[in-house]
Amino acid sequence: MLRFITRCAAALLIAGTASAADTADNFPSKPITIIVGVAPGGTLDTLARLIGNELSKVLKQTVVVENTAGAGGLIGMQRLLKSDPDGHTLMFSNMSLAIIPLLHPKAGVDVVRDLQTIGTVGTVPMVLSVSNKSGIQDLPGMLERMRGGGHKLNFGSGGPGTTAHLAEGMFLHIAKVPGELIQYRGSGPALADLMAGTIDSVIDQTVTMMPLHQDKRIKAIAVSAPARLPQMPDVPTFAEGGLPEFDLAIWNGVVGPKGMPKPVVDKLARALSEAVDSPDFKGRLQDLAARAPAPEERGPEPFAKLLAQDVKRVADIAAQVGLMPR
Repeated sequence: MLRFITRCAAALLIAGTASAADTADNFPSKPITIIVGVAPGGTLDTLARLIGNELSKVLKQTVVVENTAGAGGLIGMQRLLKSDPDGHTLMFSNMSLAIIPLLHPKAGVDVVRDLQTIGTVGTVPMVLSVSNKSGIQDLPGMLERMRGGGHKLNFGSGGPGTTAHLAEGMFLHIAKVPGELIQYRGSGPALADLMAGTIDSVIDQTVTMMPLHQDKRIKAIAVSAPARLPQMPDVPTFAEGGLPEFDLAIWNGVVGPKGMPKPVVDKLARALSEAVDSPDFKGRLQDLAARAPAPEERGPEPFAKLLAQDVKRVADIAAQVGLMPR
């Protein structure tokens, strides 16, 4: 009897292993959807489409980017969590993942508990830019104007809970200056108003800010990097401008819903790493002054550790700068 039970258990184990292998071998069996929780035109959307194009080549399957904007990324997150955890629905996001639970505590979302990390694709510096109509030439001049009273400068971001929202609140807190934070549904509309001179300033990632600065449609005056970027040699660092404490850089990565089969997670992680290493993607990252993750920073485990660390870090920053919901 014991021998029979042992044989049955072994047969079940072999069957389970074979089933898991079949799942990975047959994946993806249909187009993959990558949810982006903001409107088109911003950094997330840009990087999502770049990595989606490379993933499509690696996996030999269509990858569709779907913009599901609203509530600081919560609507896109809820769309992800309601999906089948088979790996065909993913989400491209960044450090703003850690902000969602703070903005929407009643939603019951725990990003560490509810998400399956796949891997990061790049870390991007933040750039402080001003409208050409503002008359501001550099960071010291901007701070002098803000400290002098009179006209209160305003800052646009892609909405509550976005990395730009966090960065701008952090900037005002560190600089100890007043300012008005204006929220949009995505960084694309905020940048459009910055170019039009409707708002004074935006702090966002190099991916979207650098081309606009190079085309002289806006003026970048500070970058959150240890040294000036080769792609923007005329833009000083925040440290050069007198704010060395502002050192925020933003990671971007891919997650799925919890419960995905491990073989599928592993296959996606390998495909993502291959996509990041593709000459086209690496070239675009370099063009946009972004840094690809080192080999030891890739995959589900390093990303899970990073996400857990940033949940705590973002909560601390948000509390300090007064961005917690009241």
